[in-house]
Amino acid sequence: QVQLVESGGGLVQAGGSLRLSCAVSRTIFGFNAMGWYRQAPGKQRELVAQITRGGSTNYADFVTGRFTISRDNDKNTVYLQMNSLKPEDTAVYYCNAETDRGFWYWGQGTQVTVSS
Repeated sequence: QVQLVESGGGLVQAGGSLRLSCAVSRTIFGFNAMGWYRQAPGKQRELVAQITRGGSTNYADFVTGRFTISRDNDKNTVYLQMNSLKPEDTAVYYCNAETDRGFWYWGQGTQVTVSS
């Protein structure tokens, strides 16, 4: 069973920064892609950023230029550097791992709260 454990969430003022980490219980190179999603109260879960096995990245329009996804294959960890945070970024952030067969694994989520 694969485990994904997020950390790094918290309370920050608007304009501040946070770095989320996702530690994976097995080699992340085995996954087709790793991603970060978020879900705000009353809203659907949405993609924030994704990074493929080859290192290609994809970002939601609402975070382009502010967030950066990266991966450390040696540490089996994926990161999300979040800068210039806005109150509307407040959500639970989830780490995701997608296998080559299209199966998804999820972490338990980490709360990010941005105060105005």
